[in-house]
Parts: sequence; structure tokens; C-alpha cells
Amino acid sequence: MTNPRPPHSMFKVAVMGAGAVGCYYGGMLARAGHDVTLIARPQHVQAITRDGLHMQTRSFDEQVRLSASSDPGAVRGAPLVLFCVKSTDTEAAGALIRPHLAPDALVLCLQNGVDNADRLRAVLPQHAVAAAVVYVATEMAGAGHVRHHGRGELVIEPSPASAAVAQALIAAGVPTDISDNVRGALWAKLILNCAYNAVSAITQLPYGQTVAGEGVPGLMRDVVAECLAVARAEGVQVAGDVYAAVDKLAASMPSQLSSTAQDLARGKPTEIDYLNGLIVQRGAALGVATPANRVLWALVKLMERKPA
Repeated sequence: MTNPRPPHSMFKVAVMGAGAVGCYYGGMLARAGHDVTLIARPQHVQAITRDGLHMQTRSFDEQVRLSASSDPGAVRGAPLVLFCVKSTDTEAAGALIRPHLAPDALVLCLQNGVDNADRLRAVLPQHAVAAAVVYVATEMAGAGHVRHHGRGELVIEPSPASAAVAQALIAAGVPTDISDNVRGALWAKLILNCAYNAVSAITQLPYGQTVAGEGVPGLMRDVVAECLAVARAEGVQVAGDVYAAVDKLAASMPSQLSSTAQDLARGKPTEIDYLNGLIVQRGAALGVATPANRVLWALVKLMERKPA
């Protein structure tokens, strides 16, 4: 078990919803010496308590010692909470942790979609919540076993605690930026997810194979164009060159199955309503046609009803 010497400024960190994303970032912080508690499903808690968190990444393969619990009350006393639940569970999970939050806690939303931080602010003190954009390819390869396929950077919203949190993350090996346009960055990430997640889910193929499919790059460009039209109607300044980012993603994560694909394979509800479904919903409200996104959303919704 390898945990380097703790840094001078340590955080007590709780990870609410420690699936693949939460385990990766919580594990990186624990590996750097921070006091981390993962709040996860019982099978993961049992494995982590017994053996530590198995982190299998491109640069190391280790059992990392940290705490694990199934009790949302384990956020108690933590100045940093990484909030990593599925978008479908945002409000309910926020309500569960609210009675236990430290008065000065920062709840950093590491979730898909563009509106989770706003939804979380409806159930938690507004000053406690900061949005983040997550660029990482991970999966749970078994109980207490997270596998990292690539990337790992974060973009976080300014807050009184953001600078200290970013410094701790960077020191733990997580590239982190603070941005005044996190909304635009969240939309850029949403568009990436809209282009890739449903296609990967429907085919159960990783990104590198999906983009090699006949007609798929053209479909992705149609999806991106619709998303950008909705974003313009929303008044959102989307960060960066989204078309270039879509073209590069498969090369940077060729072996990654989308989170939507992983959910479908396990017979779990997906977040498709907060991805292509959100584009369809906002497009309808704003008078923007979204036929490509509608087809992908409708097919994934149909597949959710199919037995695993």
C-alpha cells in the first residue's frame, strides 16, 4: 500500500457518490496524504475497508488506503465534499448531506450535465456549492476497483475556497484550473457527451470504434450543430472549439465506454435526460429543432426498458 507523505496543508475530504469519478479523484487526494472518506454502495465499502481502493491507472497500479462508508453523515466535518452522484439523484443526495455539512464546507459538483450545481443550490446553502467540469475516462472494474483510461483535469468555479482546493488537487496530480466561464465549459463538456455517450451506449462500443463507423462522424457533427444552436439561444458562450474537441476525444480515450453505455450494460437508469434529453427539452422551449439529439435520446430511453 503506497501513500506518499502528507502535504503541509491537508484536507479532510468526503466523496458523496463514490463511483468511478469519485473514486478516482478521492483516491488521488488520499494518495497525496489527505484524509478521504468515500461514501459509496455497500459492496464497494466492504472491499475498500478490507483491501483499500484498488487504483489502476496509466502511471500506477496500487491499493490506496482510505476510509469508506455508506452513511451520508460521513461528510461531517469535511471542508471539501466532492459531489459525484448521478444527475437523477442530485436533489435527494443534497438533502441527505445537508444536516451534516460543516458551515464552511465547499461542495464541488463533479457531475455530468450543465444544471446540477444550480439544482444543488436549491437544497444546500448557495455559497457552499461550486460547479466543476470533469474531463476523465474511468470505470469501476469491480468492487473497490477503479480503472483509469485517460485524462483527469478539472475546471472549477471561483469561490472563497477554490484556490486552496485547486492547489491541493494540483499537488495530488490532478490538473486543475479556475475559470469565470464554467457555464461555457460545462456546455462544451455537455456537447462532447451528447456526441459520444448515446452512440457508445447504443452500440456498446468504445469511442475509438464508434468514430470509425460509417456515417457516425457526420451524425456527431449534426448533434454538435444542434447543441450549439440551443446554446446560442440560451445565451451561453460555449468555451473552446467544440468541433475540434469532439474530433480529438476518441484519440485521447479510444478504449473508453461512455458512462451511459456502462449504465445500460448494468441495467441501471442513465443520465440521458440530462444530456441529449436536455438539448431536446431546451430546444423545444426555445424553438430550435434537434432531430439528431431526439433520435439518440429516444433510442437510449427505449433501451433503458430492455432487461440487462
